[in-house]
Parts: sequence; C-alpha cells; structure tokens
Amino acid sequence: MSDHVLQSAESPTAGIGFFEKWLSVWVALCIVAGIAAGNLLPGLFGFLASLEYASVNMVVAVLIWAMVFPMMVNVDFASLSHVGDRPKGLVLTLAVNWLIKPFTMAALGVLFFKHVFAGFIPPADAEHYIAGLILLGAAPCTAMVFVWSQMTRGDATYTLVQVSVNDVIMVFAFAPIVALLLGVTSIAVPWSTLIISTLLYVVVPLIAGAWVRHRLVARSKGEAGGQAAVARFTERLKPVSVLGLLATVVLLFGFQGDVIVSRPFIIVLIAVPLLVQSYGIFFLAYGAAKAWKVPFNVAAPCALIGTSNFFELAVAVAISLFGLHSGAALATVVGVLVEVPVMLSLVAFANRTRHWFDQA
Repeated sequence: MSDHVLQSAESPTAGIGFFEKWLSVWVALCIVAGIAAGNLLPGLFGFLASLEYASVNMVVAVLIWAMVFPMMVNVDFASLSHVGDRPKGLVLTLAVNWLIKPFTMAALGVLFFKHVFAGFIPPADAEHYIAGLILLGAAPCTAMVFVWSQMTRGDATYTLVQVSVNDVIMVFAFAPIVALLLGVTSIAVPWSTLIISTLLYVVVPLIAGAWVRHRLVARSKGEAGGQAAVARFTERLKPVSVLGLLATVVLLFGFQGDVIVSRPFIIVLIAVPLLVQSYGIFFLAYGAAKAWKVPFNVAAPCALIGTSNFFELAVAVAISLFGLHSGAALATVVGVLVEVPVMLSLVAFANRTRHWFDQA
C-alpha cells in the first residue's frame, strides 16, 4: 500500500470533521424518528423490547456488537503486557468511577430533587428518582465505551484493560456502594445481567476481533503490512458502526416514545442532574488527565469511561428493587436517553481539543 493511503488510514484525525458534522445531524433525526415511531408503532416496539434476557435486549445487543467489533480488531494482545508501563490512565479511570462518580451522583440527586425541584414533585417520587440516579452513578459502562473510544481514535488495547478492570471491581463494589447510598441492608446483584453483558459486549467480540486480526496480519507481509491491513479493514467497517449507532438511537427512543410524550416535564427534571453529572465528570477526568500529561489516546477514553453508564445493570436493579413502573426505573431509562447525545457532544469536544495533549 502506498505511503499516502497508509497515512490517510492511520491518521488520528482522518475524516473526524466530516464524521462529527453529519453524525450529529443524523442522530438528531433518529431521536425524532424513534419517538415518533414508538408512538405510531407501539406494537412493533413492544415486540422488539420483549426480545430480552436478564434485562439485556438482544436487538440492541447485536447493534452494539456491530459498533464494538471494529475496535476489538484493533486490540493488540502483544501490547497488553506493556499497559502497566502507563498506569496514569488506569488510575484516573478507577478513581473517577469508584471514588467520585457514585457519590457526586447521589449528592446531585439530593440537591435537585429534595431542594431545587422540591416544589414540583411529591417527596415519595423524589426518593425514587434519587435512587435511580444512584444506580446509574454506581454502574460504569461496559459496552458503549468501546464505541466512544473508537470515535476518538483511542488506544484500543488500553481501553480494553480499563473496561476489564472496571468490570472486575464492579462485581465486588457495586452492591456495597449502592447499599450504602440507598440506605438498604442488601442489594441482590443481577448476576445474569452482568455475565451476559460482559460476554456479549466484551468476550465474544474480543475473540472474534482477535481471530480477524490474526488472519489479516497473517496474510500481510511484515508488521507494517499487518497494521495497514487492519487499518483498511476497520475503515471499511465504519459505515456499519455508524448504522449500528443510528439504529440503536431509534430503538432506545422508540422503546420510551410514549413515556417521553406523556411525561416530558418529569423527563426534563430527571435529565438536569444527569447532564450536570455527565459533563462535570468528563471535564474533571479530562482536566486531570491533561494536568497529569496523559497522552490523548488514553486520556479521552479515560474521561469517556467515567461519563458513560452501564444502563442494563442499573435498569435491572431498579426494577427488582422498586418495580417496573417506579420512579427509580424511569430515572435509569432517562439515563439511557440522555447518554447518547451527551456522549457524542463530548466525543466531538475531545476530538477538537486533541492538540491539548501529547500524542502517544
């Protein structure tokens, strides 16, 4: 392959401006389309929503898999042993996710629903909304993080390690933190949701990506040829990833289309603390990474991991603790709706400020 083509495929900023510009437009259209379709075709979306197991929707899982897979192809297993040489990104991720994020989310929930919005909602509903926010804050994301990292051209291998370590800690820390913040004696962790999500979003696409990467490298001559083949392959998959994201947006908003139309004021109230939390956590982690001189391809995913949530787990626990139609369950669902537009705006910001950081 010519040097020109190789440079274009591997350039960290290749196509970013065009991609961001049109993606934001299409996502906005998909949000509107999803809400409209959810209200016009409730039977269809009800059927699609029923295709789930352990609170993991299989249709959404397939779409997320399509988005995650290209980044898994980029994971270089030979580099895993060197991740420990750059511990700063991992330290920041763990500190933000487990020492800061759950507690700031709880504090914001109390501030807004017991004080700022106290005159608009009954106290009992306020307690449920706070509980839903706490569940979101204590559940760092597993799946979509790979999508956001890919959009910022993050280090695929380092992102995998960050997510994997987070998942291991979540097994032990999620229930105690939620129990502490909710003031309940015990939390029944939905292990099936945790296990299935990890298998679908991490293990299976990672194995498939490793096999494809091995085949691509084996067919090429030399390390440079292998890297170029991987770059070409992942570039060809970009339209599939974009379509997967857009279809996911339509489904997520379609599933809740009737709720959005029937309870818009409550949706907005719940969204306010979530927006403050999301942007606050991102800029805290992003600023700390810049101050600590973390390279961009680690810093951007680090900040995005702290911002994103494991909504399947949060929704499952909210339903088991408070019921399907509770305010807590509604709050976790609003978290799902808020996340995609917010994360896309943060991805765009990160890409525009890439020059603030050292490049690895």
